Amino acid sequence: QVQLVESGGGLVQAEDSLRLSCAASGGTLNDYAMAWFRQVSGVEREFVAVINRSGAITHYADSVKGRFTISRDSAKNTLTLQMNSLRPEDTAVYFCAATLSVLPDTHASSYDTWGKGTRVTVSS
Repeated sequence: QVQLVESGGGLVQAEDSLRLSCAASGGTLNDYAMAWFRQVSGVEREFVAVINRSGAITHYADSVKGRFTISRDSAKNTLTLQMNSLRPEDTAVYFCAATLSVLPDTHASSYDTWGKGTRVTVSS
C-alpha cells in the first residue's frame, strides 16, 4: 500500500503563501484520487481540496476557493497544495489522503490512506 508523507508546513503571516507537498512511496499515485484535509485540535477533519486520478477534475472547499490550488505530478509521484493569501483561520494540521474511488470525494471516511500531517500556522 502506498505511504504518504507531507512537507512544507510552517509559521507564516497573514497574506503569505505556502506550498505543501505530499510524497508517495511504495506505489504510484496514478491509481488514486487525492485530497487535502485539515484539522484543528478537537475538531473534525475538514475537507480542503480534491483532485481526480488524471488531474483534470478538482474541487475546493468554499473557504479556500480562489486562494488554494491542488495539483499532482505523476512523474514525481507527488501531490501539491499551493496556498496563497493565507488567513489565521487556515491554521491547522494539513493531511494528504488517497482513495481508490473513481470520483473525487470530499468525505474523509472515503479515504483509507493518510499521511501524518504537516502543521500550518498563520499569524495575524
